[in-house]
Amino acid sequence: QIYVVFSEELKCWCRAIIKSIMYCTDHYQTECFLVDYAKYIFVKSNDIRVALEAFMQIPYRAKRCRLYRTKPVTLRIDFFENTAKIVPAKRWDSAATRYFQNLLK
Repeated sequence: QIYVVFSEELKCWCRAIIKSIMYCTDHYQTECFLVDYAKYIFVKSNDIRVALEAFMQIPYRAKRCRLYRTKPVTLRIDFFENTAKIVPAKRWDSAATRYFQNLLK
């Protein structure tokens, strides 16, 4: 279900999907996915509202997606043989993530 949350960073009300709720020292805090900005934020429970139907008719600007069958790779350098190869990796490293984000921009 979509709610409307206030983002302190963006200084505006945004549509969001609530992912989790946790109790802090004196209030509840929720982790939300902003459907128009494709980012996760934490907001206080006081900053959550039920969305009006007219607000929900606007199409989302962002969608969560996956890259089907895309595997992480890394550059393996052999100093003894003076070679470099791209080989499969077990997880994405930070350089590959930054490179992919730059491609998307």
